[in-house]
Amino acid sequence: MSDDPEIMLRERFSIQGGDFGRAGRVSTTIKSMLKQIGFPAPLIRRVAIATYEAEINVVVYADRADVTFEVTPTVIRVILEDEGRGIADLDLAMQEGYSTATDEIREMGFGAGMGLPNIKRNADDLEITSEVGVGTTVRITVLAGE
Repeated sequence: MSDDPEIMLRERFSIQGGDFGRAGRVSTTIKSMLKQIGFPAPLIRRVAIATYEAEINVVVYADRADVTFEVTPTVIRVILEDEGRGIADLDLAMQEGYSTATDEIREMGFGAGMGLPNIKRNADDLEITSEVGVGTTVRITVLAGE
Protein backbone atom coordinates (compact mmCIF):
# COMPACT_ATOMS: atom_id res chain seq x y z
CA MET A 1 0.00 0.00 0.00
CA SER A 2 1.08 3.52 -0.60
CA ASP A 3 1.48 6.33 1.90
CA ASP A 4 1.32 8.79 -0.98
CA PRO A 5 0.34 12.22 0.41
CA GLU A 6 -1.53 12.97 -2.84
CA ILE A 7 -4.13 10.26 -2.19
CA MET A 8 -7.54 11.90 -2.49
CA LEU A 9 -9.49 8.75 -1.73
CA ARG A 10 -8.70 5.35 -0.27
CA GLU A 11 -11.35 2.71 0.32
CA ARG A 12 -11.17 -0.93 1.27
CA PHE A 13 -13.58 -3.67 0.28
CA SER A 14 -13.89 -7.41 0.77
CA ILE A 15 -14.97 -10.02 -1.76
CA GLN A 16 -16.16 -13.48 -0.80
CA GLY A 17 -15.26 -16.33 -3.14
CA GLY A 18 -18.26 -18.16 -4.55
CA ASP A 19 -20.67 -15.28 -3.83
CA PHE A 20 -22.05 -14.81 -7.34
CA GLY A 21 -25.04 -12.87 -5.99
CA ARG A 22 -22.76 -10.02 -4.94
CA ALA A 23 -20.26 -10.31 -7.80
CA GLY A 24 -19.69 -6.93 -9.42
CA ARG A 25 -20.62 -4.80 -6.42
CA VAL A 26 -17.08 -3.59 -5.75
CA SER A 27 -16.53 -2.53 -9.36
CA THR A 28 -19.93 -0.81 -9.42
CA THR A 29 -19.12 1.09 -6.22
CA ILE A 30 -15.72 2.14 -7.56
CA LYS A 31 -17.37 3.29 -10.80
CA SER A 32 -19.81 5.46 -8.83
CA MET A 33 -17.03 6.98 -6.74
CA LEU A 34 -15.03 7.90 -9.83
CA LYS A 35 -18.13 9.50 -11.39
CA GLN A 36 -18.68 11.58 -8.25
CA ILE A 37 -15.07 12.78 -8.37
CA GLY A 38 -15.60 13.79 -11.99
CA PHE A 39 -13.23 11.57 -13.94
CA PRO A 40 -14.02 11.22 -17.67
CA ALA A 41 -16.29 8.37 -18.74
CA PRO A 42 -13.69 6.52 -20.88
CA LEU A 43 -11.30 6.39 -17.92
CA ILE A 44 -14.05 5.23 -15.56
CA ARG A 45 -15.00 2.51 -18.03
CA ARG A 46 -11.44 1.16 -18.16
CA VAL A 47 -11.15 1.06 -14.36
CA ALA A 48 -14.60 -0.54 -14.01
CA ILE A 49 -13.87 -3.26 -16.60
CA ALA A 50 -10.49 -4.13 -15.09
CA THR A 51 -11.91 -4.18 -11.56
CA TYR A 52 -14.93 -6.25 -12.58
CA GLU A 53 -12.78 -8.88 -14.29
CA ALA A 54 -10.50 -9.11 -11.24
CA GLU A 55 -13.51 -9.29 -8.94
CA ILE A 56 -15.07 -12.13 -10.94
CA ASN A 57 -11.77 -14.03 -10.83
CA VAL A 58 -11.89 -13.82 -7.03
CA VAL A 59 -15.50 -15.04 -6.93
CA VAL A 60 -14.72 -17.94 -9.27
CA TYR A 61 -11.27 -19.02 -8.11
CA ALA A 62 -10.46 -17.72 -4.61
CA ASP A 63 -11.79 -18.09 -1.08
CA ARG A 64 -11.81 -14.37 -0.36
CA ALA A 65 -10.01 -11.13 -1.17
CA ASP A 66 -9.28 -7.71 0.25
CA VAL A 67 -9.46 -4.85 -2.22
CA THR A 68 -7.75 -1.49 -1.81
CA PHE A 69 -8.88 1.35 -4.05
CA GLU A 70 -6.71 4.48 -4.18
CA VAL A 71 -7.13 7.67 -6.19
CA THR A 72 -4.58 10.44 -6.67
CA PRO A 73 -4.87 13.31 -9.15
CA THR A 74 -2.79 11.29 -11.63
CA VAL A 75 -3.24 7.58 -10.78
CA ILE A 76 -6.05 5.19 -9.93
CA ARG A 77 -4.99 1.94 -8.27
CA VAL A 78 -7.01 -1.16 -7.48
CA ILE A 79 -5.16 -3.83 -5.52
CA LEU A 80 -6.77 -7.22 -4.92
CA GLU A 81 -5.09 -9.59 -2.50
CA ASP A 82 -6.81 -12.96 -2.45
CA GLU A 83 -6.54 -16.16 -0.52
CA GLY A 84 -7.05 -19.10 -2.79
CA ARG A 85 -5.49 -21.65 -5.03
CA GLY A 86 -3.18 -19.25 -6.84
CA ILE A 87 -2.18 -19.31 -10.49
CA ALA A 88 0.11 -22.18 -11.47
CA ASP A 89 1.22 -20.76 -14.84
CA LEU A 90 0.78 -17.01 -15.11
CA ASP A 91 2.00 -16.82 -18.72
CA LEU A 92 -0.59 -19.39 -19.75
CA ALA A 93 -3.31 -17.67 -17.70
CA MET A 94 -2.62 -14.41 -19.55
CA GLN A 95 -3.43 -16.01 -22.92
CA GLU A 96 -6.85 -15.16 -24.31
CA GLY A 97 -9.19 -18.14 -24.11
CA TYR A 98 -7.18 -20.10 -21.53
CA SER A 99 -9.32 -21.04 -18.54
CA THR A 100 -9.31 -23.51 -15.68
CA ALA A 101 -13.01 -22.88 -14.96
CA THR A 102 -15.24 -25.85 -14.31
CA ASP A 103 -18.13 -26.73 -16.62
CA GLU A 104 -20.50 -25.45 -13.90
CA ILE A 105 -18.79 -22.02 -13.91
CA ARG A 106 -18.89 -21.91 -17.72
CA GLU A 107 -22.60 -22.75 -17.69
CA MET A 108 -23.09 -19.68 -15.48
CA GLY A 109 -21.47 -17.54 -18.20
CA PHE A 110 -18.03 -17.16 -16.66
CA GLY A 111 -14.64 -18.75 -17.32
CA ALA A 112 -14.16 -17.82 -20.97
CA GLY A 113 -10.49 -17.08 -20.38
CA MET A 114 -10.76 -13.35 -21.05
CA GLY A 115 -10.48 -11.99 -17.50
CA LEU A 116 -6.74 -11.42 -17.18
CA PRO A 117 -6.34 -10.30 -20.83
CA ASN A 118 -9.19 -7.79 -20.35
CA ILE A 119 -7.58 -6.46 -17.18
CA LYS A 120 -4.28 -6.03 -19.02
CA ARG A 121 -6.01 -4.33 -21.97
CA ASN A 122 -7.70 -1.77 -19.71
CA ALA A 123 -4.83 -1.08 -17.30
CA ASP A 124 -1.82 1.13 -17.93
CA ASP A 125 0.15 -1.14 -15.63
CA LEU A 126 -0.69 -4.61 -14.35
CA GLU A 127 1.34 -6.55 -11.80
CA ILE A 128 0.33 -10.06 -10.79
CA THR A 129 2.08 -12.17 -8.21
CA SER A 130 0.79 -15.58 -7.26
CA GLU A 131 1.73 -18.51 -5.11
CA VAL A 132 -0.02 -21.84 -5.65
CA GLY A 133 -2.05 -22.84 -2.60
CA VAL A 134 -1.68 -19.38 -1.02
CA GLY A 135 -3.23 -16.76 -3.28
CA THR A 136 -2.77 -14.02 -5.82
CA THR A 137 -2.19 -10.27 -5.71
CA VAL A 138 -3.34 -8.20 -8.66
CA ARG A 139 -2.23 -4.55 -8.86
CA ILE A 140 -4.11 -2.55 -11.47
CA THR A 141 -2.92 0.98 -12.28
CA VAL A 142 -4.71 3.37 -14.60
CA LEU A 143 -3.20 6.77 -15.33
CA ALA A 144 -5.69 9.53 -14.62
CA GLY A 145 -3.92 12.46 -16.21
CA GLU A 146 -1.73 15.29 -15.08
